[in-house]
Amino acid sequence: MKKLVKNNVNWVGIIDWELESFHGADYSINHGSSQNAYLIQEEKTVLIDTVWKPHSTEFIDNLEKEIDLNKIDFIVANHGEVDHSGSLPALMEKIPNTPIYCTANGVKSLTGQYHHPEWNYQVVKTGDSVDIGNGKKLVFVEMKMLHWPDSMATYLTGDNILFSNDAFGQHFAVEELFNDKADQCRLWEEALKYYANILTPFSLLVKKKVEEIQALNLPIDIIATSHGCIWRDNPLQIVEKYYEWSQNYQEDQITIVYDTMWEGTKQLAHKISSEIAELSPQTRVKIYNISKSDKNDIMTEVFKSKAIALGSPTVGGSILSSVGGWLDFLKELRFKEKKAAVFGCYGWSGEGTKVLREKLTDAGFSVVEEEAKCLWNPREEDYERAAGIAKALCE
Repeated sequence: MKKLVKNNVNWVGIIDWELESFHGADYSINHGSSQNAYLIQEEKTVLIDTVWKPHSTEFIDNLEKEIDLNKIDFIVANHGEVDHSGSLPALMEKIPNTPIYCTANGVKSLTGQYHHPEWNYQVVKTGDSVDIGNGKKLVFVEMKMLHWPDSMATYLTGDNILFSNDAFGQHFAVEELFNDKADQCRLWEEALKYYANILTPFSLLVKKKVEEIQALNLPIDIIATSHGCIWRDNPLQIVEKYYEWSQNYQEDQITIVYDTMWEGTKQLAHKISSEIAELSPQTRVKIYNISKSDKNDIMTEVFKSKAIALGSPTVGGSILSSVGGWLDFLKELRFKEKKAAVFGCYGWSGEGTKVLREKLTDAGFSVVEEEAKCLWNPREEDYERAAGIAKALCE
């Protein structure tokens, strides 16, 4: 069951090939995922994190095949979210006095979720360490808001392994565990999707934390994440990517997002796309219908884009509920330094583009003046306005 990571460090997690969603149904998973836990067996035996509750019986049964649970000297809870801590209650029933090392916020998270204030919590902060024998230590680094207040990373000296928890991970199932064994295109797609949809709101903190880690000048041979691949081949490549992604990242791409009732708004979307392609052939253009595309995949493309065009018909003096819900998610991600344009059809009052403009501005986008507000189905003059949108977004 266990898989060797390095020397006396083994992976003891769960690969979930059938997982389809995460954070409730808020994050789509297309290629499975893993919940990574690690067992360190030096003079002291340490368990780094556990797995989600649905897998707790399998996790503990497998762990008992590898080690007498009573020989675990302590547990490190890098993060209290249930995908990392869900098996703790069942495990603590078997070894109730085992110390749990976590941050002060970690105590709040774990006691709040599982109602066990009597557990033997050992509170740590950045720079604290614990000797595990054979000349090795675990050093703790708080990672507040990456992506919860309680998050931390743990560094193993000697083996130079950073147990990074949610940072640098992906929702991606890889039987062989390591980044050099994974499909590289899919690995980077999933790493980018993970950052875009989960960590983008905390980009300023990501930048500062990467700089802090770099300033520590720690040799890092392996980054052992909590989801997806373990980075052993040039592990700092993902750290460098996080640093790049944290700085209002954009490529030469424009993404067009819309929903439609009777195809008029769809026609405008495709006209904007063709005009951008003609005006700026080097610019990548992508189009998504919100009702027919995965919202996380759309947001990944928005993350990559320098600008977006967003369309909805007017409905009940506002916009389609599918677009409204999508805009709430867009605001949550706090994108910076991106332009936007609005378009849509109407039959009576035509408030849709006004609502789109207000909501995009509220979400932090710089909305261009040009728009395509089309009465009924598009005519030639409406297509000219679509061309104006394309020009404004390409400038």
